[in-house]
Amino acid sequence: MSWAICSILITITMSSFGQQTISGKITSTDDGQGIPGVNVVVKGTNKGATSDANGAYKIAASGNATLIFSAVGYATVEVAVSNRSSIDVKMNVDVKSIDEVVVVGYGTQKKSQLTGAISQVSSKQISEMPITNLGQALQGRTAGVDVSQSGSKPGTTPKILIRGRRSFNAGNDPLYVVDGIPLSAGYEDMNPNDIQSIEVLKDATATAIYGARGANGVVIVTTKRGAVKGKTTVTYDMYVGQSQALNKLQLFNGAEFAEYVREAYRATGIYKNAAGTIVPTGQSDPVADSKVAVLGGDPNVVEGLAQGRSTDYQDLILKNGFQQNHTIGIQGGNDKTQFYISGGYFLDKGITEGLDYARTTLRANIDHQINKNLKVGLSTYVMYSERNGENLNPYSFTLGQNPLGAAYKADGTINFTPTNDALLTNPLAEIVPGAQVDNTKKYRIFNSIYAEVKILDGLKYTARFGPDFTISRWGRFIGAQTNARKGGDPQASNENRFGFNWTLENILNYSKSFGKHNLNVTLLQSIQKDRFETYITNVQGVPAESQQFYNLGNAGSVLGVGSALTEWTINSVMGRINYDFNDKYLVTLTMRRDGSSRFGVNTKYGNFPGIAFGWNMSNEGFMKEITWLDLLKLRAGYGAVGNQGVSPYQTQGLLSRTTYAWDNTGAFGYRPNTIGNPDLRWESSATTNFGVDFSIWKGKVQGSIELYQTNTTDLLLSDQLPGSIGFSAVTRNVGETRNRGVELGISTVNVNTAGGFKWTTDFQFTKNKEEIVSLYNGAIDDVGNKWFIGQPLNSFFDYKKAGIWQVSEAEQAAKFYPGDKGNALGAGVGQVKVQDTNGDGVINANDRVLLGSDVPDFSAGLTNRFSYKNFDISFFFFGRFGQTIVSGFHQNNNALAGRYQQIKVDYWTPNNPNAEFPRPFSTQEFPQYNTTLIYFDGSFIKLRNINFGYTFSNSVAKKLGMESLRLFSSIQQPFIWSKFISKYNGVDPETSGTAVNSGITPATKVFTVGINAKF
Repeated sequence: MSWAICSILITITMSSFGQQTISGKITSTDDGQGIPGVNVVVKGTNKGATSDANGAYKIAASGNATLIFSAVGYATVEVAVSNRSSIDVKMNVDVKSIDEVVVVGYGTQKKSQLTGAISQVSSKQISEMPITNLGQALQGRTAGVDVSQSGSKPGTTPKILIRGRRSFNAGNDPLYVVDGIPLSAGYEDMNPNDIQSIEVLKDATATAIYGARGANGVVIVTTKRGAVKGKTTVTYDMYVGQSQALNKLQLFNGAEFAEYVREAYRATGIYKNAAGTIVPTGQSDPVADSKVAVLGGDPNVVEGLAQGRSTDYQDLILKNGFQQNHTIGIQGGNDKTQFYISGGYFLDKGITEGLDYARTTLRANIDHQINKNLKVGLSTYVMYSERNGENLNPYSFTLGQNPLGAAYKADGTINFTPTNDALLTNPLAEIVPGAQVDNTKKYRIFNSIYAEVKILDGLKYTARFGPDFTISRWGRFIGAQTNARKGGDPQASNENRFGFNWTLENILNYSKSFGKHNLNVTLLQSIQKDRFETYITNVQGVPAESQQFYNLGNAGSVLGVGSALTEWTINSVMGRINYDFNDKYLVTLTMRRDGSSRFGVNTKYGNFPGIAFGWNMSNEGFMKEITWLDLLKLRAGYGAVGNQGVSPYQTQGLLSRTTYAWDNTGAFGYRPNTIGNPDLRWESSATTNFGVDFSIWKGKVQGSIELYQTNTTDLLLSDQLPGSIGFSAVTRNVGETRNRGVELGISTVNVNTAGGFKWTTDFQFTKNKEEIVSLYNGAIDDVGNKWFIGQPLNSFFDYKKAGIWQVSEAEQAAKFYPGDKGNALGAGVGQVKVQDTNGDGVINANDRVLLGSDVPDFSAGLTNRFSYKNFDISFFFFGRFGQTIVSGFHQNNNALAGRYQQIKVDYWTPNNPNAEFPRPFSTQEFPQYNTTLIYFDGSFIKLRNINFGYTFSNSVAKKLGMESLRLFSSIQQPFIWSKFISKYNGVDPETSGTAVNSGITPATKVFTVGINAKF
């Protein structure tokens, strides 16, 4: 007995002392270069290491252990130690990395087996630049996805369109699905650092599984989860940075403003000297100045002229902003339980005082295998955010201010009215603490809970429940000393919003292989219900401004009280069959049936089918001789999806309150307000898609090409009715739109040397043609709404500027400006010359023409990544080309009337006859036909991001107590190339709408530094 015990102890001792250090280098069989970041794990344990920038590694293991080498893009290698201390490993490039798993909705597929149009953005791409939301991660990185954002206001999210607009009234936003649960609220609450991948489903064969909500595409977000094997890792990702206005609007300085005002009064014969003669352009006269109220009639301005004052209110309002982002992640697990836990904090202080956004998040993703047949899991996301200034923009007040006024009094206090113009209050008064308050606090708890049961071999059942709670409070206060109140009683508002959305899904999935036949069947039953409540109170006469919106009961008067409840439900069943033969011939069949409470009693349910085929030509025997070809797959598909974007209750006849006289007493009553339509049904979008996926030279060049056409029918439009029946319109299913386009996404490995230098490129190209096919009465234009057959849903239809009327054209100009009696040079001279389209000698509505659309001709994104040993640098360019924008600056801030400050334009004078803009006229509030001056080419190219990083060697990281450490610096949006900026003194032309105007906070460039640490 004692001998046996001794033997066991000796064995254990020898085993414990049998550990040895094993080192070596890991290289690629493709080019012999060392591979950095390879995971080296002792099989059956959680002991691991990572290769350094040169591919070198070092790990402790026993002589009889087995090492596992794995890396993204390479085939996994297992090597027995066999008592060796030095082991060099060569890893083969895994050309089947193109077979990486892609989330397709209610399941996953290999890329080589996809039959639909799906784009993917990985966590690596997301981490390449500091972003605040997932919308920024998609811009320029996914073909067919148009992401646009107006300005830089903290908390603002970009608008996302997938393959253009389809609907006038039912919405064009895609469906967002997070960890299997469709979102009812926006995506802005998510922490981007938690995202593992983003898949964008673009064609109807891919989106048909989401039926009524897939018409505008689907964005599937998968968050990070725990690791099956290996030690627990802790990551810390952070960056801090400073933001600055990229550029500001070019306005007149003090002297230029004074001359512009003089010219406005000179043009109408008012700017005269003591002799009664009009002072020539370019000259000033004190007597003439005294006759102009804006100049000599205002002592503040007179003082400004004498002192040569030029107050730039933009500089006084704009400041440097600040950003910071911190995320701590804990990831680990074993064969039974895996977990990912993270906490995050993000802060964005804007470039204007009073505008900021802060978000605090906590996530816990847990998966547990109870036994071989039962698995459960939970994804919980808790978020709290606070946003200030959502509905404020103090910057807009700076654009109309007279630069000759003084922003501050002699004692240094703010001068509330810098000039005698009572409408022009000091913009600095808007940013006095407590003067303007716009505060939103939001709480959100989003969950995805599942249980997965293995019923038989290949057959499993999954139940998933997703409750989503949202509570928010919006508070608004407007103090007395603001432009809105101008000394009047303060006003306050308070709105509370409560949202609860839940989704319950039952999913059956069957997978089976029969020789060369592979079959996957998915069946779904789902129900989603939403309830949203709002309560709002508006008051005036808050007695103490320090109370803001926190004590509305003390206010002198109640301006209004309101509340609302909105509920909707959608019930669905779905079936999908995926079949392939020998990984060559692929078929996907989908059918979904949705029922929505939003639609009429006769049309609550709709059917949405999809069918797609794929052919992996590269797997054919006759293609095997083409050794440079890794993958060549042809795809074709057709499907139909719906859009339930109509507002709840719109199919019913609604009442509105009205006032009656009951004898001599007023009383409230109710009358019919809208006509119900029990036959109102889904908008339906049918898409035909052809695609080609390819990979050549062992993955050095890979990508996809898509050709598509989407026809959307049964548009939800307000059909006009004769007023004699008591109603002006009824919502009906009429009209059709079409989108056709081409998409290209390509990734290349341009250089990959044995010396450690690597250069890769990603390129995305999108061209989409959006057009109206028919409206209420078929293929007939609706000129009143500016809807034209064959044109995009939003077209610019207006008069076209043909130039400026010159002195030599006075006789002809007078015919078009008969009312211009006060023009000192003759009627029409210096005014806008409008194109007489039909040549009848009269300018009227018949002369309007199509000037363009907000739809770009094409857009593109280009990312170049360079790495040399431990250093890496990347450049990301993004551009949109051919779209037309409306410049509100050239409309609202281009009055040319001599009263308000305005955008600096090249205006006409007798000494400057070749100018593009008309002469200022003091008797005109705006130039006649001023809308001809507001349309511009909105094309631009942006250097969206430059990122430079350095990854420390493993030895240095370990000395610091880390597994890996990377430092980086980033510059976001340092340059914009645009004609609108360089020629017309505009600002960033990117907009999520159709216009750039004073309501937009200027775009910013952001300088950040950060670290990615792993412990």
